[in-house]
Amino acid sequence: MKKELWASVFFDRFSVMMKLLSFLLFLIPFLAKGQTATYQLPERGVCAHRGAMTSHPENTLPAFEAAIESGAHMIEFDVQLSKDGELVIMHDSKVERTTDGTGQVSEMTFEELRQLDAGSWKGAEFNGLKIPILQEVLSIMPKNIWLNIHLKGGAEVGEKVALAVAEEKRLHQAVVAATMEAVNAAREAVPEILICNMERQSGAWDYVDGTIAIQADFIQLNGGIKPEFREYAEKLKAEGIKINYFGTDDALELRTLWEYGVDFPLVNDIQAAIQVAKKEGIAPVSPVFNP
Repeated sequence: MKKELWASVFFDRFSVMMKLLSFLLFLIPFLAKGQTATYQLPERGVCAHRGAMTSHPENTLPAFEAAIESGAHMIEFDVQLSKDGELVIMHDSKVERTTDGTGQVSEMTFEELRQLDAGSWKGAEFNGLKIPILQEVLSIMPKNIWLNIHLKGGAEVGEKVALAVAEEKRLHQAVVAATMEAVNAAREAVPEILICNMERQSGAWDYVDGTIAIQADFIQLNGGIKPEFREYAEKLKAEGIKINYFGTDDALELRTLWEYGVDFPLVNDIQAAIQVAKKEGIAPVSPVFNP
């Protein structure tokens, strides 16, 4: 009788444990959805300045898609606020150069901006392209390239961009390139946001030291390419800071920049620059979009 009772208790407990195990196994896929996947980001390469801007209208979705198809290691684009607070993708403060409209971006609503043709200036095949917003751009980007988000504005745009990057789960790859007003607001909103220091000062050692002092993740050098870049790179790399450079399409200059320790030169002709990179042993990125 005691053996029968013991067996009954054992099987009851075993049944409960199996049901619990089954429930946990059922939950795993749902729990996994909330986890951040790990992506291998490029150590060096080329950055598509405003997308594939030589062949496509800059700062448009087709320009970014062409850069992705080319195997870009980083894509740079510009963000500023419309009159009604939308995060629109445009470099200039005025719309004249890259649309069929006129006026200041900051004085136009998103609806007004969206009505403009942002493609026909580049060629008839691009007629009707619209000015994109940040969420649209992030939605088409692969997860395994760097996103160089150049902020055109101060605290408000810094805060909004940081929050949007976090909401879209792009904190592992998106780098906010900005001056200190926007940087401070971005960090206050999202402390883990990646930063590229754009407070250039003289552009020499004070810029390097200032970048280290604010614990930035990237710096963007510019101006003439000089041997001192090697020394800058040595100090910056010791602090874990990556180096961008604006900008060149010259093959010899690209090779020199990589030799000096620059990680990502910004280029206008991404298709040609990728071929230069390949000859230097830098493979194009095979984009990963999911999960």
